Amino acid sequence: MRDIFAYRREALRRKLKKHGLEAYLVLHPANRYYLSGFELHDPQCNESAGCLLVTVREQDWLCTDGRFLEAARQCWPEEAIYCYTGNRAGQLADFLSHKANSVGFENKVMSYEIFDALRCTLDLVPMQGLVEELRMVKDEFEINALHRSCRLNHDVLTRLQSQRLAGRSEADIAWELEKSFREGGASELAFPPIVASGVNSCRPHHQPGGSALDNHSPLLLDTGARLNDYCSDQSRTLWIGETPTTAFQSTLDLVQQAQKVAIDSIRPGLAVKDLYAKVTEFFRGHGVAENFPHALGHGIGLETHEPPGLGSRSPDFLQSGMVLTIEPGLYYPGWGGVRWEHMVIVREDGAEVL
Repeated sequence: MRDIFAYRREALRRKLKKHGLEAYLVLHPANRYYLSGFELHDPQCNESAGCLLVTVREQDWLCTDGRFLEAARQCWPEEAIYCYTGNRAGQLADFLSHKANSVGFENKVMSYEIFDALRCTLDLVPMQGLVEELRMVKDEFEINALHRSCRLNHDVLTRLQSQRLAGRSEADIAWELEKSFREGGASELAFPPIVASGVNSCRPHHQPGGSALDNHSPLLLDTGARLNDYCSDQSRTLWIGETPTTAFQSTLDLVQQAQKVAIDSIRPGLAVKDLYAKVTEFFRGHGVAENFPHALGHGIGLETHEPPGLGSRSPDFLQSGMVLTIEPGLYYPGWGGVRWEHMVIVREDGAEVL
């Protein structure tokens, strides 16, 4: 595994040289893990497990505090670990000033507290997406992990669909999803499950409540797990009751046809915005484009939502090795909504559905 992390840091080093940077300070937890194997999560939003300094001189440093020192030793040479105590910002500023003069940083992640301390001793260069650009294209190790995570997700949803769901609450179903993922080996959820019944299904990110599911109504499920550090994300919309209404069935058919339009169009080199446009044009042709309010999907990997985002303004182009979700949906206030989501790999000859 260390060889994988070293290979990734070498790819980042080439980017640093291209941008004329001496070093790059990595603070985003998923990026830090991707490059080092150290700590995928920070404890909470106002705390940090540490940061990684990648330099063009091939001397990289993992910086952390005493709570994480033993974990750092498991994945990083001890002589290249800097352990700070007390004033994290001030001590980091002093330490980094002896390692480089010009340092790129993740401008979407660095807090003002850290920025204010570092700018006194370093030439800080704001950068965006250097590591994320690497993470967009998955290597075979990552693809295998995503395969396993997606398979668990599929099994959990399939098992749930075979049960009688009428009369149970959204919260009860969400809890069953979580237990099933844990029992299947997942370390945690990729995100809190979305379980939306009846008119609640018109809200794409509905939070499960305690009321009982009505018979003869839609049930939107969107759930995922983290297995071996990699996330899954799948949506299904079911009909609670024996015979779906014509409105539900026709909406489900349109959504699944739109998904097929997208998946059949996927190929390396295609502009993401053009892929999104194909689906909106399909919906427009059926007079329902205004009921498709969100992006077509997103990249997925160490995080549930990763670049590229599959929206109308994306500047990205599809590349072989990207793993994406394709999740068109149609939503009608007062009635409900339908979403259907697959994870796919962009291959040279098209899309492989996980």
